[in-house]
Amino acid sequence: MNKVWVYIDQFKGQALPTSWEGIGAARTLAEQLGGGVTALVFGKGVEAIATEAFHYGADEVILGDDASLEDYRAEPYAALLAKVAKDASPEVILFPTTTRGRELAAMAAVDLDTGVMPDVVALELKDGTLLATRPIYAGKLLSKVSCLTRPQLVTYRSRVFAKPAPDTSRTGTVTKIAPVMSEPDIPTKVESYSSGEAGVSLTDASVIVSGGRGLSNNPALTPPAGMDEKQAEIWKAQQGFKLIEGLAQVLRAAVGASRAAVDAGYIPYAHQVGQTGKVVSPDLYIACGISGAIQHQAGMRSSKVIVAINRDPEAPIFRLARYGVVGDLYAIIPALTEALRKRLGR
Repeated sequence: MNKVWVYIDQFKGQALPTSWEGIGAARTLAEQLGGGVTALVFGKGVEAIATEAFHYGADEVILGDDASLEDYRAEPYAALLAKVAKDASPEVILFPTTTRGRELAAMAAVDLDTGVMPDVVALELKDGTLLATRPIYAGKLLSKVSCLTRPQLVTYRSRVFAKPAPDTSRTGTVTKIAPVMSEPDIPTKVESYSSGEAGVSLTDASVIVSGGRGLSNNPALTPPAGMDEKQAEIWKAQQGFKLIEGLAQVLRAAVGASRAAVDAGYIPYAHQVGQTGKVVSPDLYIACGISGAIQHQAGMRSSKVIVAINRDPEAPIFRLARYGVVGDLYAIIPALTEALRKRLGR
């Protein structure tokens, strides 16, 4: 059995792209440890994901395919993962830092009596020990940590490891396993799902355009009659976010927001980037009207290129940005959107 395993996070039969990034990271480790990569695929009717795992570089797939695993529930997933890990004794198990991945890693660690190295951005082997690099102090410092127990569990940050190019000619060995919890023994039940907002996922986006409290500062806008001061502020900010959405559409980007904008009621929490929101690592992050509080920086400072648009030249975001534009975002964003539309032909 291979020493390096990767949990493939999926929803409704679709694997999250960040899972394939984990296989890329696992291959590097496996080459140094000697051996291949095993992908863990749990669900119902997920044979196609097992095939995809081979295409992206897995040598073996441990497949748990059962009606009790159709919906993600921590109890049966963690129990099954812990059993196969105890039987096979892998050295390392990688999980994407998604909501499901983090919960599953934590619960499996309890069952396996081991630890978790969370939110990792780099991995290396030193004298046979895995060293994981993770941000601390809101991303101001990077810390190298190791786990003294086995298996070593790691949750890795999305978009920091390269996703392998798929090779549809690759195949491998599928080992099917039966669930260890029957349906009556599972305390959690999934009654239904409610759909969220459509659009590009923040976690997976290569480009993100975010807005902050500065979107409400447009004296040229006149709110509809009858609004009180708070309602007028929110209305102005929402007009600003329409500009953000227009720019994002041209760039085929996701829309983000600062905590201040979310707390003020300008946009739903699902868009929040920061220490208490999503942690993102896009190729391009455009911050519009965001001052750059340390809590926001903690969620986006690993972006490859940061562009800041703000009228305050002393805003902290400029110390993090590669490119900064000082001025009125209500004039800058429409001009930028139009220029990009012509350049990109969109």
